[in-house]
Amino acid sequence: MAAERTNVSNDLIWQLTRNQNAYLVRRNAGGGSQLSRDPLNLVNKHSFKYAGYTNNKAIGVHGNEEGGVTVITKKPGSSQQPAKAEVKVNYGPKTATRKIYKGVADLTAKNGYRADLREEAVARVSAIRRSQKPKKETPAPKLRGAKARKAEQEE
Repeated sequence: MAAERTNVSNDLIWQLTRNQNAYLVRRNAGGGSQLSRDPLNLVNKHSFKYAGYTNNKAIGVHGNEEGGVTVITKKPGSSQQPAKAEVKVNYGPKTATRKIYKGVADLTAKNGYRADLREEAVARVSAIRRSQKPKKETPAPKLRGAKARKAEQEE
């Protein structure tokens, strides 16, 4: 038996779920801002444009435990089969950052797949890669004058 396809628009789904859903996070600080924990939301902003659960086409970018990046896209024609709806592309920790940028840009450009999210997706990859770099150790500042003499006396 073939699965029935429903003709529910993305706008209707958003209107029904925008005030209450599992991904919504409300904060009183910052003027009562609303954020989203949706894995397919690039900027974690609670809005129709970025909501991955309502749009047929959505993109998510996440960091791996190994230090790489995972890009998740949603197939537009499989809204009734959520397990088959996501396509994951993994980039390893040794993959060049520019190659990941190009891969993400190509994913958003193919066949008109959410080109409006290209800039946010590349920015998310950039932020993840920057956070994965080891932090440089800054040397302790060299003490001068009275503080240096006091430190010498204590030793």
